[in-house]
Amino acid sequence: MKLQFNELSLRRRLLVSQLPLLIAVVVALVITAAVAPAVLDSLGFRFATVLLAALTAACVVVPWERYSPLAYWCIPVLDFAVVGGLYYEGRDSVIGLSFLAVFPVFWMAWSGAAPRRAWILGYVCTTLLLWAPLFTQVGGIPALDELLAPLLIPFVMLGIGVVISTMESDTTAQQKRLVAIESELQASLGETHRRSQLLDAVLETVDVGVMAVDAEGRTILMNSRQRINHALAGLTDGADTGSDARIYGLDQITPVSAAERPSQRAMREESFSDVIVWVGTGERQRALAVCARAMHEQGEFAGSVLAYSDVTEMVNALNAREDFVSSVSHELRTPLTSIIGYLDLVVDDEETSRLPGHLVNALEVAQRNAERLLLLVADLLTTASGTMHLQRSETDVAELVRVALDSARPRATAIGVDLDCDCEAELRASVDPDRISQVLDNLLSNAIKYSPDGGKVTVRSRKEDGNLVLEVEDTGIGMSEADQRDVFTKFFRTGQVKKAAIPGVGLGLVITKSIVEAHGGRISFSSELGAGSTFRVEIQLETRRSRQD
Repeated sequence: MKLQFNELSLRRRLLVSQLPLLIAVVVALVITAAVAPAVLDSLGFRFATVLLAALTAACVVVPWERYSPLAYWCIPVLDFAVVGGLYYEGRDSVIGLSFLAVFPVFWMAWSGAAPRRAWILGYVCTTLLLWAPLFTQVGGIPALDELLAPLLIPFVMLGIGVVISTMESDTTAQQKRLVAIESELQASLGETHRRSQLLDAVLETVDVGVMAVDAEGRTILMNSRQRINHALAGLTDGADTGSDARIYGLDQITPVSAAERPSQRAMREESFSDVIVWVGTGERQRALAVCARAMHEQGEFAGSVLAYSDVTEMVNALNAREDFVSSVSHELRTPLTSIIGYLDLVVDDEETSRLPGHLVNALEVAQRNAERLLLLVADLLTTASGTMHLQRSETDVAELVRVALDSARPRATAIGVDLDCDCEAELRASVDPDRISQVLDNLLSNAIKYSPDGGKVTVRSRKEDGNLVLEVEDTGIGMSEADQRDVFTKFFRTGQVKKAAIPGVGLGLVITKSIVEAHGGRISFSSELGAGSTFRVEIQLETRRSRQD
């Protein structure tokens, strides 16, 4: 590796600085030998040659780093004596020997140690070497014109010294800036390298396949987990455009078209979450939940990052749960229907009226609970199938609210809950009355059930901005923010409910949401832990007149 001048040791820098004069003197000796060989034997030439050799040796022999930074200036100062000896003896034979003084001038000025001293020494020493022959000539003290004649050369040397010092100062400042920039770059590179190592470690640690593609679809990052997923899908690189890729839909059989595959959607700048695809075939087939986020640089699409999570066990567990619920519900429905039928026959039979009152009440309780159990089975089937069938008719929803309140009042009174109704006297809409009654019963049942220490439940019904609005507000136990995120999840029950041992299976709100959405409406809520909850149902009004229009 080639070192820069400032990276050399002090002795080597001094030797390099001395070499130009040494080479120039050798050239001067060669020229002198050609034009005036007798001058070579003069005392001045011999003195200059010996002194130059000694000074050159001193550059590498003397331990200059032990002394003051200006100590080595003795070499360029004595170099003026070398130039003076050559000039004294050979000025009449070789033109331009005095200009050899430019080398020590350059040396002192470029050192940057003391610029003004370098200028003064360069000017004075050059003047002395030019005047020396004048004071040693026969005839005594030289005339004024003789002294003034060579002074242009010292001024030239002074100018050269000033220029060189300025250049050295600028070069030094620039070098310091470059060193600072290089240090920053090295620090940035080091930090980037550390971050890269950390990113690689994180990507290889997480049990999630991660892939990043640029704007042209080229893979720029992929961890080992994603390479396994790609191999399972029959892919050899980052792209999944091949027609033979083993990527399937939710049924695990139908191939996903190339345009609808996750990476291709990501290349269309789509951002999505939890898109389920199956990759592979046979026993090794896995379900992957894919998320994608687009990257932008200066407003332009720069690529996407995709994350592939293996959710095979979760999907299989959900499917198994749905199959179990559906199977059990179907198995329960047939005997329950038979039980309810026979109970209806017994209750409606004339001879039943002759039975003791407590037996008649027992039969009615059995009938009511069997019907309730059948309704629960129907709810399980509804949640398992994910379908909701409506039978709309022109209905007075206000009457449904009053009936629901009358049905819920005994339960509310039993635990000290006051029921209040803030409802319009008549509220007609095209809805499925049985399903809307189910919505009201579910919301009222929850409001009462989750107010175990008493309180107040308020039901509101009204028309608002062309919508049918139903609200059920309670002052019960409420829900935490964490529980609120899962309130419409099947079989979910809050921590407070479990602690209070309040019965339930966690399907009421799920079914309520399905009924409302089947009507084209929406359900929302607000809740505060310890302060109660308010559920709001909004369904667009659809009257006969509007349908006829």
